[in-house]
Amino acid sequence: ALCACGRYTSKLHRAYSLFYVIGTLGATRVPPVNWAPVRNLEQMGPLLAFVGMQLLEYVEVQRRARKLSVLQVQLLRAKLALPIALALVGAAALLMQFGYFGPLSARVRGLFVKHTRTGNPLVDSVAEHQPANEQAYSHYLHHIYHIAPYGFLLSLVRFTDANLFIVLYAGTAYFFSNKMARLVILLGPVASALGGVLLGVAADQLLVRPVARLGSRILRLPSPPATGAAEAAAAEGAEEEEEEEDRSGKDASASAKERRKKGGKGGAKAEAALGEAWSHARALGALAMEGVELVYANPVSCLLRIALGAYAVYWCVPRGREFYDYSHQLAEGLSQPQIMFKAKTYNGQEVMVDDYREAYWWLRDKTPEDARVMAWWDYGYQITGIANRTSVADGNTWNHEHI
Repeated sequence: ALCACGRYTSKLHRAYSLFYVIGTLGATRVPPVNWAPVRNLEQMGPLLAFVGMQLLEYVEVQRRARKLSVLQVQLLRAKLALPIALALVGAAALLMQFGYFGPLSARVRGLFVKHTRTGNPLVDSVAEHQPANEQAYSHYLHHIYHIAPYGFLLSLVRFTDANLFIVLYAGTAYFFSNKMARLVILLGPVASALGGVLLGVAADQLLVRPVARLGSRILRLPSPPATGAAEAAAAEGAEEEEEEEDRSGKDASASAKERRKKGGKGGAKAEAALGEAWSHARALGALAMEGVELVYANPVSCLLRIALGAYAVYWCVPRGREFYDYSHQLAEGLSQPQIMFKAKTYNGQEVMVDDYREAYWWLRDKTPEDARVMAWWDYGYQITGIANRTSVADGNTWNHEHI
């Protein structure tokens, strides 16, 4: 996405290349995975992105060494991309003839193709392709469910690499969770990050900056710059802008020279007029922002912001405690499944229910070692692990027709 938006940098190349190489090598060391990252069709996307990154980095090195213009860079990318794409297509077609690539798994197809119910409840339950609903989002995300959308909108305000990543992450996670309820777990990290974005911006604009400004007035210290939301976002992306300018400055000047040569005096006049109009527009924008900042940094405005921030803290602290306690309770409930649990009879007597354990031990002791057990898929792993018998279906049943 960064490359498509024209925000490619060598830093991005190094980050993705290390991520892909180390991650893939680590995954291939896991026996069930083996060489699946380079053989499964659903995992070809990251490999193609890796190849594309190497091409873009080679062009970037050539741009710096030969001081190429923007047009020359695009032409070099096209000249290199076309033969590489043809070679990859030819290699893929040849390998498919030998059965090198496996087909898309049923679970992956189900994320993009609407699941057709078979009428067999066991098969339909194994697929688990029912989309998540509002109750599921609220149950697993708790208070974050209500504030994450505001963090998402704030991330859209400033177009930086970090914000683009979190926006794409959120959109992708929501898409897949809306296809399969169990994938709501993908929203956990990004929803927390988006909630943090909202809380961070609120704390900065309602408490930190107004307190600093009033403190500087009282102590007669040099006033901090009146930094509103727009300038705060600008400061956050300053480093990326400098890198962008360094990357594109020479290209822009070279392109401008080419246009002046082709256009002659008429082109130079049009370019000068356009530059002047742009300068006026920027000056008007800066003047408007200065007026907004004067109101925003006014002592009365600062006091109102502090009061609003204090109320927000008063409102958020108890809910933060609720969220903390709820998260730990939910984590404990999800990470400690039990086959033995306590229950109370009709007269209030507490008993230990161990029916599952007894059933698994009965299977282990009373059935042949090569027996196969047909049961609901939920119990498949426990049948294999505790009863030491083969189950017909479990949580890793990929083929819908296997049962």
